[in-house]
Amino acid sequence: MAYPKLTDKPGALETAAAIRKGDLTPHEAVDAAIVRIGKLDSEINALAVPDFERAYAEARAKEEQAIHPNGAPDFQPLFGVPMTVKESFDVEGLQSCWGHEHLTDYIAPRDSELVRRLKAAGAIIIGKTNVPIDLSDWQSFNSVYGRSNNPHNPERSPGGSSGGSAAAVASGMVPCEYGTDIGGSVRVPAHFCGIWGHKTSWGLVSKRGHDHPQMAKREGFVAAHDGALSIAGPLARTAGDLALLTELGASVPLRRSKKRLRDCRILAITEFPDSPVDVSVLEPTNTALKRLERGGLKIDHASKLVPDLARQQEDYLRMLNICMARGAPSPDGKQASAADWFDLLDAQAANEFLWAQLFETYDFVLAPPAPVLAIPHLDGSVFNSTIRVNGEDMPAGAGLTWAGLASFPNLPSTVLPIGHGTYEGAKLPCGMQVIGPRWSDLDCIAAADTLATILHG
Repeated sequence: MAYPKLTDKPGALETAAAIRKGDLTPHEAVDAAIVRIGKLDSEINALAVPDFERAYAEARAKEEQAIHPNGAPDFQPLFGVPMTVKESFDVEGLQSCWGHEHLTDYIAPRDSELVRRLKAAGAIIIGKTNVPIDLSDWQSFNSVYGRSNNPHNPERSPGGSSGGSAAAVASGMVPCEYGTDIGGSVRVPAHFCGIWGHKTSWGLVSKRGHDHPQMAKREGFVAAHDGALSIAGPLARTAGDLALLTELGASVPLRRSKKRLRDCRILAITEFPDSPVDVSVLEPTNTALKRLERGGLKIDHASKLVPDLARQQEDYLRMLNICMARGAPSPDGKQASAADWFDLLDAQAANEFLWAQLFETYDFVLAPPAPVLAIPHLDGSVFNSTIRVNGEDMPAGAGLTWAGLASFPNLPSTVLPIGHGTYEGAKLPCGMQVIGPRWSDLDCIAAADTLATILHG
């Protein structure tokens, strides 16, 4: 099964190891990334806010630190590694406008909590990557930064809302990134661009400093909590990098299971009420499942333990819409009440309990990240339009079912590339998500790594 890679550039761990050995300096690593951006980004347009001058200065400072007798501390696993973050994360001194022209005057006064952690681990932030307006599309374009293109096919979307993130990683501009996900915004770009992505357990990685600039501009504003459903999660080209980035961002210690994947029970979900999967996704998914079974894995294809997915999707979409609108009236004029919100919280808690019961029997659930591969560019939002599934137009919102599968019950989900399919006449990458119990983030990544070994050798 072909593995859709575009670059052989080293990942984060490999780059850090080369720097520690003295085979590469932080300045050389930063310069190489910036040169790659110069060569590639005119067509891809992944980078929204460059920060090259400060990156070079930080690289020089790290080189002086490395030659000092005390040198680079062992607890900086990303020492000298250049990377980017999604435009919506605050980086001190850089613009964060979420695609709005009227908010370009907002300059972050301090680093977000996640950026602070990445810098403490030795990473050098060389810029921020493109997003859709208000992070609410499976495309990444706006009037401020323009349109990001899929590095596999510039006529296709790299996904959203972490589309610039995935495009930068897939093309080899940077070894790794951090994005966010509420409706598949890490998983779908990873799927569209043929890389690894991880939706963390809700609440694992702090999103403090990831606030809409309209609110952040208010005098005295302090964000003290993470919004419902939304998470921060990494993108990379290797499972090892994904695991490291997850651990660096984690606010609580994560467990690691010693159970071998071959001893695990796995459930595959490839059908969802009212959300058919296009053959371009279903064929490589079924091929991968058969190969995994031939490789010795035990995979069930149905279970009575699966919660009512239609009900789950209905509740998820209601909660998602309220979150994205921050409680404002919907287009039909209806507005959720406090009672509506508490009812949704109750439904979410019940749904999370049902998934916990399922995971008493199964170790992991495998599923498509989206019903289609990378979509053609649209002038407007995907979710105000339709997507083509098996030759028929379907409301794009129905595609969110596969994101909500893990989002509504607050579960971790790792996307790994499994091969490719042909969608609307184009050969494109295809991914698969590995979902596990809450807080089993590292186990999901490790399981995905083993799956990739079986699939790709």
